[in-house]
Order: sequence, then structure tokens, then C-alpha cells
Amino acid sequence: MAVERVQKVLSRMGFGSRREIERWIEQGRIKINRKTCALGDTVEPGDWIHVNDKRVIVREERPAETRVIIYHKPEGEVCTRNDPEGRPTVFDKLPKTGRTRWLSVGRLDINTSGLLLLTTNGELAHRLMHPSHQVEREYAVRVSGTVTRDMLRQLTTEVALEDGPANFDDIQDGGGEGYNHWYYVVIREGRKREVRRLWEAMGLRVSRLIRVRYGSIILPRSLRKGRVRELDVDAVRQLGESVGLDLEIGDRPATPASGRRPGKRPQLKRAKKTRLKKKRGAFKRTRSAKQGQ
Repeated sequence: MAVERVQKVLSRMGFGSRREIERWIEQGRIKINRKTCALGDTVEPGDWIHVNDKRVIVREERPAETRVIIYHKPEGEVCTRNDPEGRPTVFDKLPKTGRTRWLSVGRLDINTSGLLLLTTNGELAHRLMHPSHQVEREYAVRVSGTVTRDMLRQLTTEVALEDGPANFDDIQDGGGEGYNHWYYVVIREGRKREVRRLWEAMGLRVSRLIRVRYGSIILPRSLRKGRVRELDVDAVRQLGESVGLDLEIGDRPATPASGRRPGKRPQLKRAKKTRLKKKRGAFKRTRSAKQGQ
């Protein structure tokens, strides 16, 4: 590995996007060989980097492949890695990544369920979230209250929020009546609680919120809440191309939905069944030999 800027190396390791790491450098949270890092500093194999009190060594190796997973987030989980209140987090149920780590592409609040993308590539996560790439997010929303045509027109035009004007790019009626009326809405920003706040600005209350799509990735109907599914090579490559990124991707097939550790528990079950079959076979052979005597 040639000499590279520290933010590029750390982003490749999965610590965050380059811009996020640059902010950490400005805040004095990164050191190189025990010296506080400055913007523009570089590293080479053998250097030690301290990131938020965690020490890593720069090694001569090829970049880790980019992986992307879909997680069907249930309500009641937070998207932070460590929650001071001790609430369950989405990171409790993710498969291991080896020398990298999962980064969430945006967040869903504790009362929102649905599609959450996670990747090992910090630059991919940053581009998918950045407003300049105009990546669509689609939500299914259950609204309590009477929704008029004027309200829908206003919601797709401009609504004044405390952090600036906002609007939905599209609204489609999802059917239902009374307190069980659903709408599908599309937005291209990731402001905090933006979908809920837009409806609340109309005097309405969102009683249920589910993210069903992020860019070209749709939440599979077969993926249960709390389960994970890994995207195959073609889907990851297309996701990168959609934000102008040429990705390092290995020959990794898609994995089926599973529980807390995708792929691990089924392998243990198969191994146990194999041992039981061998024991039963040995027992039958021994009993047959005794009967023949």
C-alpha cells in the first residue's frame, strides 16, 4: 500500500465516511503514532492510528470488499451502536464482518420500522445519504385524521418546518379508511423525523411509519422483522453506480434471511445432525453384529 491520507484509510476500514473522519480530525479525536492528526496527514504500513481511543495498525493489504445488507428493523430498536439507556440496537443482530464493521445508511427512529441498509464501505454510505445524490426514500404511512386534497397539494409543494422548507416528492393513496388509512410517500432528504413532521404540520398524526424502499433497494415481503439479508454482487455494484462509485466487490452470492447470526446457526444444526447420524449408524451396526452371534 502506498502512502495514503488517513481519512481514506479509515473510511476503507469502515470507521465512517471521509467527511465524517475529517470532522473527527478537526476535533482532535484521531492520532497517528501518538501525535494528534491534522488534515492532510498521511499514513503508511506500520503506522498506528488511534480513533476515539481505539488503536488500529495500518497494514499492507488489499482493500476489504464492499458488503451491503438489508435489515428489517422492528419498532423498539435504536440505530446507535451503543445506547446509554440500554435499549436494544440494530447492531445487536448483525452478522460479523471480520476486520471491518457495519455502517448504517441513515437512521430510523425507535418508533419507525422497515428497511435499513448497512454497508462496510464508508464512502458508499456517505454518498447514499448525501442530499446531492437525490436518493429516494419511500415510506408507508398510516395517518390519523382527515386528509384533504389541499393538504396533499401542500405536502407536495412546500411546508415550512423549523429547520427550513420541505416537501414530499410524491404521495400515493395506499387505501384504507378512518384510522387505518395508508399513504406511500417519497422523499429525497434524511432530516430527523422529517416524514412525521411534515404530516404533523398539517395537524395530522402518524400512527405507523414503515420505510419500504431506499433508492433501488426494496424491502422484501419475505424478510421478517429482525432478520437480515445480504445483497448479491450485482445489486451492490448497481447501488454503487447509482451514486457514481466504482466498488471493490468480491464474488459473494446473496444469503437467505435468517436470525441473529445469518448462516451460522444452520451450519451448527447440520453439523449436529451429521454427528447424530454417525452415532446411530454405529449403534445399528453394533446391535446387528451382536444379534448375529
